[in-house]
This record gives sequence, structure tokens and C-alpha cells, in this order.
Amino acid sequence: MSTEATTPTRVLVTGGAGFIGANFVHHIVNRYPNVDVVVLDALTYAGNRESLATVRSRIEFVVGDIGDAGLVDDLVRRVDAVVHFAAESHNDNSLADPRPFIDTNIVGTFTLLQAVRAHGVRYHHVSTDEVYGDLPLADPLRFTESTPYNPSGPYSATKAAGDMLVRAWTRSFGVRATISNCSNNYGPYQHVEKFIPRQITNLIDGIRPRLYGAGTNVRDWIHVEDHNRAVWRVLCAGSVGRTYLIGANGELDNRTVIAALLEEFGRAPDEFDQVTDRPGHDVRYAVDSSALRRELGWTPQYLDFRDGLRSTIRWYRDNEQWWRPDKVATEAAYRRNGETRL
Repeated sequence: MSTEATTPTRVLVTGGAGFIGANFVHHIVNRYPNVDVVVLDALTYAGNRESLATVRSRIEFVVGDIGDAGLVDDLVRRVDAVVHFAAESHNDNSLADPRPFIDTNIVGTFTLLQAVRAHGVRYHHVSTDEVYGDLPLADPLRFTESTPYNPSGPYSATKAAGDMLVRAWTRSFGVRATISNCSNNYGPYQHVEKFIPRQITNLIDGIRPRLYGAGTNVRDWIHVEDHNRAVWRVLCAGSVGRTYLIGANGELDNRTVIAALLEEFGRAPDEFDQVTDRPGHDVRYAVDSSALRRELGWTPQYLDFRDGLRSTIRWYRDNEQWWRPDKVATEAAYRRNGETRL
């Protein structure tokens, strides 16, 4: 493994109109104005042009699929780094129809790896802690870079497959790649199908939040800004061939998150509805990010989950025009299918 201590000058961001990708683009454009940013996004339901409206004049935006080998090759040869965020990522959707997850998370990753291999371009692969499966509630251990992969569902299985392709292309073909596996993100520009924004927008609309089962499942929450600061740090200073885990020591069970949201909205702690748990629902995620902190000097800035949650609530209150169309469409789809998913 070798260390890359260089700042890219032209970066291709896949999935740059999605939740984490859009926040990453804002981070780079606003903090590193000398870095040119090219965004490639297929603008599926989870991608939104309006997420990049305030930086649109400062980036190159390309609508396209990461599985389009010709397009990907043309874009990759014009940059010196690729940060791969594009993914199908909603667990419930992967249970209903796994095929898009295969196409994007596996075939799309393969297509990108072939292009960076051909052009010798630095590559960073953004992944999830869900590839490791889950942990018992009473277990003090956390996921580390050496934890064996044990995905529970189609989403995490396809992300695990993508990770393995990156490792193989690094070892077999010398691709200059790094991987990061991050815990659950929250913050601005997150689609309303996801847990926290769905509950926030429900509460804004006066609708009771929904909770899977007893709400004992634990997630390790990190604000998206902290995640993206870590990704940039790994891209610029990480060791090629390494996997870095990104987490903010933010373990909370879902019931506690619901209670915090209700309190922020001035509602009683029992004003929520329980729905049937989903199949294969992971029990607990917990990430050990000590290697990232020790080796690359990264630390999270949102140390208090409630502070990050308040800022996220403010963002959704102030940006209803961004989420309202997706909210209407998402809830209508759930009603048509007779579903009460989160």
C-alpha cells in the first residue's frame, strides 16, 4: 500500500445529485474553489437537480448512467480522481425489487473500475457499514476494517460485491483505490423515503411518526458533513488499497431517535405508530473509526446528535419546496401498494 498525499484538481463525482453526493459537491465547491467538479447522475427518483441549484454554475453536470461504458470512459479520462457515491441504497426497495441494485451497485462499479484502470485515475469507493451484517445489542464490539463481510439483504449484498470488485481491481490491476464504509448518515437533501427525513416531514405535516417493531434496532448516526469531510481526507491522504471506516460514535436505537424528534416538535413521547418489522432487519451497527482518526487526523464536528438533528429539522422546515414533490409521490406510492413502510 502507498500513501497518496495529493489534492485532486478535477474530480468526477458519481451520484452527485443524490443525498450524500450532493452534500459532497457542496463541500468541495465551497471549500476548495480551485478543484473542478464534474457530476454524473442518472437522476433516478433519488437524484434531484435542485440539490445542486446553488452551485450549478460552478460545476459540470452530466445526466447519464454509470453503466454506460462509453460515457464513463469519456468522463474518467478527463479527470484525475473519481469519487463513487452512486448507488441504490434503500433496503425496503431492495426487498421489493433487487434488480436495480445489481445493475447499479455491481455492474456500475465494474464499469467505473474498468475506466479508472484504463486511464490510471485515482478512485475512491463510498460504501456502507451494512456490508458487515449486524451485531448483538449487548455486544461491546464495533465493526473494524478486518470484520468479515456478512450482508443481510440485497442492498448490503450488492454493496459488498462492489467492495470486493474494488479490492480485486486494486490487487490484480494496480488500480489506485481506497474504500470507506460509513455508518448511517443524516442531514440536508436526504430523500423522504429514509427514516429521519420521513419522520421529520410527517411531523411537519402533523402525521404521527412510524417505528418498525419495538424500535430497539441500533444505528450509528453521523452527520453527512462529517462523512464528506472524511471522504475528502481519505481521497487526498489515504493509503491506496486501504479501507477506512467512518463513524461518529453515534449509536442510538430507533425508539430514541423517534423520541428526540417528537421532543423537538413539542409532541408527547408516545405519539408514534408501530408497524410490522421488515424481513432481515439488522439489529445493531457500530463503527470503529479509530484508524481514520489516528492515521488521517479526522474527527467529527457534530459531536452531539441532537445538535445535528435540530439543524436537519430546520433545513427541512426551510426547504419545503425541495422535498414536497417527492413526499407526495412517495406517500402515494406507499398507499397504492397498501404498504406502511418507513
